[in-house]
Amino acid sequence: MSEQQQQKGQPRASHERFIYKDDEAIEKPFNWAQVARLFTYMKPYRKQLLPVIIITMVLGTLTRLAIPAIIIMAIDQAIQPKNGDTSLSKLYLYAGLMFALYIIQWAANTYRIKYTNIIGQQVIYDLRADLFKHIQKLSFRFFDKRPAGSVLVRVTNDVNALQDLFTNGVVNLLMDCVQLVGIVIILLLWNWKLGLAIMITVPLMFVISTKLRKRIRFAWQDVRMKQSRINAHLNESIQGMRVTQAYTQEKANFSFFTSVNGTNIKAWNKASAMNQMFGPIIEVTSAVGTLILFWYGAHLIEADEITVGVLVGFANYVGNFWDPINRLGQMYAQLLIAMASSERIFEFIDEEPTVGELEDAAELPRIRGDVSFDSIIFEYEKGRPALRGISLDVQAGQTIALVGHTGSGKSTIMNLLCRFYDPVQGAVRIDGIDIRNVSIESLRSQVGVVLQDTFIFSGTIRENIRFGRLGATDDEIVKAATAVDAHDFIMSLPDGYDTEVQERGNSLSMGQRQLLSFARALLADPRVLILDEATASIDTETELKIQEALKKLLKGRTSFIVAHRLSTIRNADRIVVLDHGQIVEQGSHDELIRQQGTYNGLIEAQYRFLSA
Repeated sequence: MSEQQQQKGQPRASHERFIYKDDEAIEKPFNWAQVARLFTYMKPYRKQLLPVIIITMVLGTLTRLAIPAIIIMAIDQAIQPKNGDTSLSKLYLYAGLMFALYIIQWAANTYRIKYTNIIGQQVIYDLRADLFKHIQKLSFRFFDKRPAGSVLVRVTNDVNALQDLFTNGVVNLLMDCVQLVGIVIILLLWNWKLGLAIMITVPLMFVISTKLRKRIRFAWQDVRMKQSRINAHLNESIQGMRVTQAYTQEKANFSFFTSVNGTNIKAWNKASAMNQMFGPIIEVTSAVGTLILFWYGAHLIEADEITVGVLVGFANYVGNFWDPINRLGQMYAQLLIAMASSERIFEFIDEEPTVGELEDAAELPRIRGDVSFDSIIFEYEKGRPALRGISLDVQAGQTIALVGHTGSGKSTIMNLLCRFYDPVQGAVRIDGIDIRNVSIESLRSQVGVVLQDTFIFSGTIRENIRFGRLGATDDEIVKAATAVDAHDFIMSLPDGYDTEVQERGNSLSMGQRQLLSFARALLADPRVLILDEATASIDTETELKIQEALKKLLKGRTSFIVAHRLSTIRNADRIVVLDHGQIVEQGSHDELIRQQGTYNGLIEAQYRFLSA
């Protein structure tokens, strides 16, 4: 939406803004191989799970199958025997036996549900951990094209959608299948004619329900897509709440959220309605089967082919037959939901980092700090180069300042040095070693970065500084904070270094957050230090205080400073001026001023701005 539209208070017309490639419906057939892949997460627990499944399933199924048989015997032998002699003692015996079977069935089911829930939650834990671990390995390009909310929904909603499947779904599926097979065998053994007559409706039910499967699967995919868009919008709205309130755009933002939320509930209702169609189909089929049972059963009783007990027993078995059929229909719907979620989860897990390591990547030894950019060409989008043949040699211990207009390529060069991206052509070398040939961890552990928009995590001041080196002692933390002149303001806080800071450090000023990021970088003790507009948000008074600290911090390190402020860059060993992805000038401050070129123009523009 244009700025003029925002100022007029016009809401965004549609949610097209939140349609990303990864959120499109995945038009694939039902993939049983992927379902099998999902169940591999249960493999580590098979030794724990199999004995429980076998014992509880056998006990539960046998008791369930035995009870109708006991009812048949109670009727035919105790209530209405052929000889006409009823037996109350036999009836009590059968009643006691049924009671005992119900107790066994209850105990087996209780233990099974409790144990499978524990195992199922552990499987969900493993899956979510694998997904999060893999996401952390993905390159910046992955996050460039996806909103945080879209990533968040995969780790939360999509994984949560698998809970029912892993906790009870798999075991219930096995039990229901065994029960169905057992019932069919018993019905055919008791009277094969009546058994076949009852089951004549089953193929019809499967024909009708099969037509619903694809539609239901795509409906649940659509639900996941809509939920992803809601999360994307929520994340953006919360992050940009200050801007929303500053421009009084709450109504427009709420209007847009209402639209996205409305499409989500419509998608959910549609998918849920399709899901619920399984129940009526099975109920109608069950009713038809029951009518056939009593109609044909009465005929067989008249023909003296079955007894009344057998007919009543058949009625019990038929009830037990359609219950698992109903649950299997629900299980299939659950499997469709799981399929839609697992496709989205495995889509992320199968995503390969664009910046990867060689299989035989070596560990980067402790470096001196010589850095070389050799004919670098780089583009964020194909055909639109951000860097055009950059060549730059930096000796260990030198401080290099990168200046230029916005979009000239300053931060891009630093991203390549950290290997957040790889160049299309050319190479970045440290101490003569191509950084693509070493492990990413060994590279980044020796390169420190301080950004303009520094990130402060929820937790204490001490924990945020220690993030630079987790093994650092408290004395080392205090020493690093003192070196960048952060100690005094930290001690003025209510709990000093143990003061809890809010998410993103919102309880601290911008300058204070920057000082903490300096302390974090210093604690990491990198051989190469990058300051990417790191002093842009620090007031002049604070900047003056840390100039001396910066001299100590930069001493003995190869340093790159991306900045616009003259005070930050004038003492650099060399200033490199970039324009449209190319180096147009380089030299000391005084040399570049004498050249009266691009750098001099930037300095004069800054003076005019400050004096205006």
